[in-house]
Amino acid sequence: MIEKASPTAGSKDVAKGVGDQDLARQLRFLEANLSSFPDYVYAFDRERRFAYANPPMLALFELTSDEMVGKTFADLDYPPDLAALLNGHIDRIFAEGVTVEDEVFYRTPSGHAAFFAYLWGPVRGADGVIEQVVGVSRDTSERRACEEALRKSEARLRAATELVGVGIYAWDPVTGALDWDERLRAMWGLPPDAAVDVDVYEAGIHPDDLPRVHSAIAACIDPAGDGHYGIEYRVIGRDDGVTRHIATSGQTSFREGRAVGFVGAAIDMTTQRTAEAAIRVNEAQFRGFAAHSSNLIWIGDPVADTIIYRSAAYERIWGIPCPAGATGFVEWMNDVHPDDRSQVEHALSSVKAGEVVQFEYRIIRPQDGAIRWLRDTSFPIPDDAGVVARIGGIAEDLTQEDIRQAYVVSARATEARKLGNFVRSLGYRVRTFDSAAAFLDIAAVLAPGCVLVDLRKARSDGLSVPRELKARSVALPVIAIDAPGADTAAAVAAMKAGAIDYVIAGDEGFAASTLANAMAECHGAARPTTRDENAGARIARLTTREREVLAGLVDGGTNKIIGQKLGISPRTVELHRAQVMNRLDVGNLTELLQVALAAGFTPSGGDGRDPGKIT
Repeated sequence: MIEKASPTAGSKDVAKGVGDQDLARQLRFLEANLSSFPDYVYAFDRERRFAYANPPMLALFELTSDEMVGKTFADLDYPPDLAALLNGHIDRIFAEGVTVEDEVFYRTPSGHAAFFAYLWGPVRGADGVIEQVVGVSRDTSERRACEEALRKSEARLRAATELVGVGIYAWDPVTGALDWDERLRAMWGLPPDAAVDVDVYEAGIHPDDLPRVHSAIAACIDPAGDGHYGIEYRVIGRDDGVTRHIATSGQTSFREGRAVGFVGAAIDMTTQRTAEAAIRVNEAQFRGFAAHSSNLIWIGDPVADTIIYRSAAYERIWGIPCPAGATGFVEWMNDVHPDDRSQVEHALSSVKAGEVVQFEYRIIRPQDGAIRWLRDTSFPIPDDAGVVARIGGIAEDLTQEDIRQAYVVSARATEARKLGNFVRSLGYRVRTFDSAAAFLDIAAVLAPGCVLVDLRKARSDGLSVPRELKARSVALPVIAIDAPGADTAAAVAAMKAGAIDYVIAGDEGFAASTLANAMAECHGAARPTTRDENAGARIARLTTREREVLAGLVDGGTNKIIGQKLGISPRTVELHRAQVMNRLDVGNLTELLQVALAAGFTPSGGDGRDPGKIT
């Protein structure tokens, strides 16, 4: 007979069954959740053994739950130092009830190597006693790689900005908020911690540049554009008052057809702009000097073998305008006298090789076939690396000038022709100019002569000629030509302007006399130099070493004897001897001695006097 259970006992059994079912259901729910976690979830008991591992953790080790649960770190072949660290965490959590967070590098037995960040904490029972340690780990290798890449990128950006002095900034087109780094604040003359807003930004921009800046900003936030912003403008520092040239560039970001962000960079261009301005001033000074120099200044490209610059004196020496001159050295060599071409080619080769060379040669002018003697000092122009990037030279015209030269300045072509014909009838060469400006542009490099200025049409323009010639210290005497009936005041004005004489047109006899007197005043005692004077002038232009070699030759010395006396080799003496003969335009030693003796260049005679004296 089966006894009937009491109602009380039966109720307890039913309740216990229901409780076990609920607990089992909760455990299944928890297991399902832990299985779906991408992170690794596990637990340890007091013996430091795995008490639980979720599926991702088992997959990481390529183990089943039975193979992993109950194992220690040592059983799973953890490195000893890592196992000791982790066991220490477990012991501390059981002892102190703390939470431990850390990150380690670990290679699993299956070969998966990664950084793992973990968080471990205690699991307490109903009585508050710590029963287990539960942990969660996450593979942080990808995050660390991103962080490392970001650090490297930031380091490169920081190095680049520091290297070139770039300031980084951001602007919110919606709120107008600005975010500037310290370098950009410094460009506005602000301290590193100064507050910045749109008012501060615009207050620093030069007033003349602000409208351009506004236009550029409006364009970069226009959704119809590409959002690019690039401009250069001046900034006046708020606290230091320094004017700086700032170049800036940036990009606007848009969302739903509206500008929502902007990032840009700025760089201080002041030093560069100042240097460029100084270069422009230097270039202007050089061109001003070159334009008024009686010597020809030229610059060439040794690689392209071309002449890239000539000064205004080229027109006077060559007799043709600068643009009409040959640009290639090969074509230019056609103007050099055939007997001098080999010497000139050798000299240019030496300059291209980095030497400074001085040489004399003749040219045959393309238009009139006249021969002119030039002395050229040529030199290399190296770049920053020391490579000869340009060559240059200063050519002095040594030719005796024709003293019978006149320049006619008249705004009326008919009168200019009449004056020119009249002056030619007096035996002068004539060159005409249609304005004072055209004449004054090249007056400094013109050959000596007399200037006839026609005041009949452009009085004020004409009177500027003697005035400017005087101001520029250009020694060209001016005769003012005026119309019949001009009063005394006109003559006085012309003389005050600097004219040496004042002539009324139509009185040709008086004009001829006045012109002859003007030419005489200009050249006074000018006369063709004698052969001896020419020789003396050429000898005076020899270098010290060349004069020493010439003295040795006049003394009758051989190359060997002269070399011993001067402490140089016979070969070097021979080279100097060839240069001396070339400079003095002689073909043999006899002619050389004749020229030297004619110039008063006497041998030392061993009396202790300085060699090479012209007596």
